[in-house]
Formats: sequence, C-alpha cells, structure tokens
Amino acid sequence: MTSVAYLGIAELVTNDPSLGDGGPLGRRTDAGVVVDAGRVVWVGDTADVPATDERVDVAGRCVVPGFVDSHSHLVFAGDRAHEFAARMAGHPYAAGGIRTTVAATRAASDDELRTNATRLLAEMRRQGTTTVEIKSGYGLTVADEARALAIARELTEEVTYLGAHVVAPEFADDPDGYVALVTGAMLAACAPLARWIDVFVEDGAFGPDAARTILSAGRAHGLEPRVHANQLGPGPGVQLACELGAASADHCTHLSDADVDALTGSGTVATLVPGADFSTRSPVYPDGRRLVDAGVTVAVATDCNPGTSYTTSMPFVIALAVRECGLTPAEALWSATAGGAAALRRTDVGHLGIGAVAHLTVLDAPSHEHLAYRPGVPLARVLAG
Repeated sequence: MTSVAYLGIAELVTNDPSLGDGGPLGRRTDAGVVVDAGRVVWVGDTADVPATDERVDVAGRCVVPGFVDSHSHLVFAGDRAHEFAARMAGHPYAAGGIRTTVAATRAASDDELRTNATRLLAEMRRQGTTTVEIKSGYGLTVADEARALAIARELTEEVTYLGAHVVAPEFADDPDGYVALVTGAMLAACAPLARWIDVFVEDGAFGPDAARTILSAGRAHGLEPRVHANQLGPGPGVQLACELGAASADHCTHLSDADVDALTGSGTVATLVPGADFSTRSPVYPDGRRLVDAGVTVAVATDCNPGTSYTTSMPFVIALAVRECGLTPAEALWSATAGGAAALRRTDVGHLGIGAVAHLTVLDAPSHEHLAYRPGVPLARVLAG
C-alpha cells in the first residue's frame, strides 16, 4: 500500500463541518487530502500537505465524496423504451409494466444478467458513483430472485430482496398465496444473500397489511426494511416505513402533513428519485424543500431501472433535485452523498472525514455548483475508491 496526496483542489467538499467552513458540506478551498490504506488520513491546505509516496495534482478542480446511490434495480434483462415513448405521448404510468421486465429477466441467462448489471455499474462509476444499492424484484420466483441477489452480491455489499415488487403473474388470482411465497420459501432462499428487504406499497402492487407482514418476516430473518412509498399517489407507505423503523422511504412524491410529521420524528430517510418522476411524466415532483425545512434527512438516488428511470447518472438526478424538488445545489450534493449513506445506515462512506473510506469523485469544474449548473455535461468521474 502507498500513501497518496491529492492536492491543488479548488473546492473540497468533505461533508464534515469540522474540517471546513462549518456548513454541512464542510467546504475547503485550495485544499489537499491524503489517503493511506484506502482511508482518508489527512485533510488540510495544499501548502501543508505532508510527505507521501505519491502526489496527484487535480489542477484546480473540485473534489467531492463519491456519490452514494441508495436505490437501484440493476439486475434485469430487456428494456421498455416503448413504454417511455407512450408516456411521452400522454399515456399514464401504472405499476403493471414491471411484469414486462419480469418475463425478459426470467428468460435471460445468468451471464446475460451479470453482463448487463456490470455494464450499468460501470456507467455509474464513470459518473462519480462509488457506492450502490441493488435490488432484486424482476424474477418473482424463488430461483430467479435468489439468482438476481447472487449476481447483485458480486457487485455490491448493499443488496436488497424485493420479491414484493409486484404480485407474480402466475399468482394474479391469488395474491395472498404470493405473499405466503415471498415470506416463506422465497425469503428462506434469499435472506442469506441480502442485507435489506423492500416492498412496493402502491395500488397495483401491495397494500399496507401485506407489506407489514412481508417486512416483519424479513426482519425476523435478519433483513432490515426499506419501502417504495407514495410514488403514484397518497398512500400508507411512508407512515408504514416510519412505524417499522425502515432505513428509508423511497419516492415520497405525494406526501401529506402527517407523512412529513412521521418522517420528521423518525430515523427514516426520505429518498427522492426524481428521475422516476421525469421518466413517468409525473405532474408533480417530490417536495424536497418541504422535507428539508421540516428537518427530515433527505437522500437522492437514481432508481436506475428499465421501466421508469433508466438513468445511471447521479449528476442528472442532482440537477433534477435542484430544479424540480426545490433543493439548493449544496443540499442536493449532500443528499447524493451523505444522505445516501444515511439511507444505507453507513458511516464510512458519503463523506471525506478522517477515517472515511477514500471514495473521491473529481469534477471538471471549480465548484460543486456546476453539477446542477451544467446538466447533461459529463463533469464527474471517480478519482479514488
């Protein structure tokens, strides 16, 4: 192992207020970072960088923590471009389109699924993402859910069992039977492969009673809950997530005052995925401003999936969070880094404090504000990690 100093950083975002200007981003200018054995060991001024084995001059660029994408669905086959085109022509989105991807995924080989997921993960890294959560949910049989999770585990530690994405087509007339499968043989096969369990709580997917049963069963098998909540309309998902102590309630597009109050008083992170609202042509986006002002911890994520948010770009999502969700550029960046880490209950990523995993993303720009200021421009890339 060698120690490496990164210096000449025009703006360094640490997400540690004690290391910078005292604000949430912990910003420093003309800064340096020293990495040793894969961890941050020193942060300070470029002029004071200590001796190291290697020195890398970033030449006046901005360095931020690697993006933490806490919601993605990378293990699938096929695409649904025709659905996207139909929505852009005015047709509404409904949850049932997931079954199209289920059919393609079941028909694909392990190698095809692995190759596609690896390709998408590489796209994420090329745009500055260093930590990724990956869900199953496009198999909906015991064998297909287990193989999706096994492939996901090859790519990340943050693996989520989502057998309760929608009711499997062969159980269309027996949803209770499918819940029994998800909480029985499927859960037994999948729990050893996952860290998290998730449920899509929505009309056309699962109601609150079934979701509570599924999430409670997962917890009994050592999996911690996450919830797809309040995407297509008002519903019970957010309050259920808070009731069960879920790590995150994801989407949060339609929130009541009671939902916001529940999030404020809980440890549940509100994860916004505005790429999905963009791709489904939703008439509204999540009100991130309302959540931040209420004191809720907010994350932003890509929700990369073939049906409703086929993007791997966290910079694009940051720009949407600023333009459409009411976050400031600083809040959006924090939500894409420290917020994502909070949604995964990680304290070792999402920041560049002393002892953090050395995940550094460099921007071909002098400040973090360019992420939203220059949407669609490939500014971000992984520098280390």
